[in-house]
Amino acid sequence: MTLRWEAFLDRVQERGEYDTTEETERVARVVLALLGAHLVGQVRAGLAARLPEALALVLLNPLQAAEPLTPERFVRATAAWIEGATETTALWDIGAVLSTVADGAGDELMDRVLFQLPPGYDLLFGRPRAGHRP
Repeated sequence: MTLRWEAFLDRVQERGEYDTTEETERVARVVLALLGAHLVGQVRAGLAARLPEALALVLLNPLQAAEPLTPERFVRATAAWIEGATETTALWDIGAVLSTVADGAGDELMDRVLFQLPPGYDLLFGRPRAGHRP
């Protein structure tokens, strides 16, 4: 099921406790652009199909990554792309966006997404896996 633009942003805004829709949209675009660089093929296309069109395009046309980022480096990269962010606030931003993405994706697709990512991303999506305690 594809989330509508307003519904997606409302969920992210509520989870991230953002003051404005503009801030919410900016954070969502950065996180999804970075995530898109780490997913390929049908998994990226399947996840994009669950997002509002404008955000699906961000996921499908990602920033270029030379190598897969560990979760820690993903947090640092997010902080670098969001003006005024720290690693702590970036982790909050990532959680607000990726938990919303995970809710829309469902368990089967999330399993495939997490299979393509380095270990530890399950925590960024708010979906810790059994046996993967940090």
